[in-house]
Amino acid sequence: MTNAYSFDGLLVFGLLVICTCAYMRRVPRLKQWFLSEKKGFMGVFYKASIIGTRLHLPVAICCAIMAVYILFLK
Repeated sequence: MTNAYSFDGLLVFGLLVICTCAYMRRVPRLKQWFLSEKKGFMGVFYKASIIGTRLHLPVAICCAIMAVYILFLK
């Protein structure tokens, strides 16, 4: 279990937000409903979806590295 107030907990949370928003960008109804705002607080999710779709290979590698770290090293 990771702690939300530690640095690795924040990294896990950030990666999960990016991966979730990138997935929601691929689903038409969710994209229209959830990712329509490009500014403000909801714009953070839009920007995370852009990062997840454009940088999908580095994000996937970071997720795999973080999973190995949490499962075996922590």
